[in-house]
Amino acid sequence: MLKSFNKTLLGAALIGASLAPHAFAETTLNALFMAQAAYSEADARAMTDAFAKANPDIKVNLEFVPYEGLHDKTVLAQGSGGGYDVVLFDVIWPAEYATNKVLVDVSSRVTDEMKKGVLPGAWTTVQYDGKYYGMPWILDTKYLFYNKEILEKAGIKVPPKTWDELTEQAKTIKDKGLLATPIAWSWSQAEAAICDYTTLVSAYGGDFLKDGKPAFQTGGGLDALKYMVSSYSSGLTNPNSKEFLEEDVRKVFENGDAAFALNWTYMYNMANNPEDSKVAGKVGVVPAPGIAGKSEASAVNGSMGLGITSASQHPDEAWKYITFMTSQATQNAYAKLSLPIWASSYEDPAVTKGQEELISAAKIGLAAMYPRPTTPKYQELSTALQQAIQESLLGQSSPEDALKSAADNSGL
Repeated sequence: MLKSFNKTLLGAALIGASLAPHAFAETTLNALFMAQAAYSEADARAMTDAFAKANPDIKVNLEFVPYEGLHDKTVLAQGSGGGYDVVLFDVIWPAEYATNKVLVDVSSRVTDEMKKGVLPGAWTTVQYDGKYYGMPWILDTKYLFYNKEILEKAGIKVPPKTWDELTEQAKTIKDKGLLATPIAWSWSQAEAAICDYTTLVSAYGGDFLKDGKPAFQTGGGLDALKYMVSSYSSGLTNPNSKEFLEEDVRKVFENGDAAFALNWTYMYNMANNPEDSKVAGKVGVVPAPGIAGKSEASAVNGSMGLGITSASQHPDEAWKYITFMTSQATQNAYAKLSLPIWASSYEDPAVTKGQEELISAAKIGLAAMYPRPTTPKYQELSTALQQAIQESLLGQSSPEDALKSAADNSGL
């Protein structure tokens, strides 16, 4: 009955809102999030509950989908003329979303205080062509995680600083019979593989594009894929890596079946949780390695932002929600699975306590973040590269031929 009353007299209710502002939710927002990595679903729900308590006149409906469905769900909802007010988006999508008017330009809403307080690298997540299309929310890169106990048993004193050292240490672990396949990667034919590939491209000093045209088929781009194929064919890499996503890597590492794993920030505290992990207390983390003579460390920009869709009927309320979710107070309170975007948070003991090793790695990794290519045709390029990686790992094509074919099929 009340529902029917609300529907029928919505106009009257809004006029009377000042008299009874908290009688019922005046505005309902629909928000789309990711059901894996970074902030957990429970974290996102708890943050949203806190927002609802502070803003009882705004109700937020949350929907969670796997990362692999996030882009298409956003675009399809847009095409249907409805759907979401707030969406989580990857650093690789602002060019496409801006060009196709999926997200609204929020440059006028971003304050000087925000610009000064947020780490400079985080802003690249939401910018395209000099404009802001949201607020950075997840500041992330991939790190090299290692099992301290296994390295100790193998007589390895310090974790690898270069990718060649990683290979050598993995071989030592394998030769001593400690693990048959010491390394785990997320090389499924998905964006996850592109993130690992980008990390290696950054180490080798490669370029994805030059003057808007593919350049990954030579130089560092080719060296990166050759390294992946070598690690896979040598038997040092878990053969199931070609089907793994990040969550698979986490589970293998937490089970004690990997000495080394490349993964996002969130794995650190999850793998150190004794309730779920067999390796709690044995988890080491360092920046992803570099290449002797070329780089000290390597890193991919895996950050994500929250934006307002152009279909939203409630942009002001949507922005209010976004600024709450990305605020320093909220981020500091949930800093165990995703590190804050705010520079001064890294000096806050509430954020750093218990994860000093991760913070130390983050200071190097976040500064070294390498971008995946900025192009409205990113989806086509990524799909072509994913196929090239798979074909190379399976021995169906040489890295040279696979990347040449990817360049031809990239749409650029």
